[in-house]
Amino acid sequence: GPSISPPYLPNNQVGTIEQYAMRAFADALEQTPCALAENSGLQPIETVASVKADQVSSGRSYLGIDCNQAGTNDMKEQKVFETLIGKQQQLMLATQVVRMILKIDDVIEPAAFNG
Repeated sequence: GPSISPPYLPNNQVGTIEQYAMRAFADALEQTPCALAENSGLQPIETVASVKADQVSSGRSYLGIDCNQAGTNDMKEQKVFETLIGKQQQLMLATQVVRMILKIDDVIEPAAFNG
């Protein structure tokens, strides 16, 4: 199917080395809907690609994975809501944890080669 560029990476054109971190972060964010689809007995790649395409074509960002097999991806219709502040805090905490792990890995890794 056609590739959908994430809206936060216009045309996937970031001119610095940061593009790799941004793409990896975007890929990591996509793992949540993939896991939801797979755990619901759906085909994860096809389901997520379909929902993303529907979000882009319809302009409805509130479409999501139909985990309850309700017959609609409209999360408003399914009464699935999550506060923005809750989502922001979850993403910030997860990002901080990953940064700490990477920092620890940077400290430990050079010592492994010296020993």
